[in-house]
Amino acid sequence: MKKYCLAVDLKDDAELIAEYEHWHKKENAWPEITKSITDSGIKHMEIHRTGNRLFMIMETDDSFSFEDKAAMDSSNQKVQEWEQLMWKFQLQLPWAREGEKWVLMNKIFQL
Repeated sequence: MKKYCLAVDLKDDAELIAEYEHWHKKENAWPEITKSITDSGIKHMEIHRTGNRLFMIMETDDSFSFEDKAAMDSSNQKVQEWEQLMWKFQLQLPWAREGEKWVLMNKIFQL
């Protein structure tokens, strides 16, 4: 099992943040999106928010790779539709690569 932590910002707009949270409630989740997540080897995922900053924790099986997930997502029309919708709410972090939303975080402390 591997664990990854990622971050992205939301546009600092209360209405957009509320709408983003609406789309992430269990009852509003697109089944094609949750299937694409689990099919890629992600076993557990959480997203937390403070202000307009999001923090994601992913636990994956040992076969998971970001490259494979990106390849799967690029050929999945429903995932592409979801990603376009999410760009309405999300902002790239200043240090993100072109087109990158969620940025992998480095662990700097463990107790």
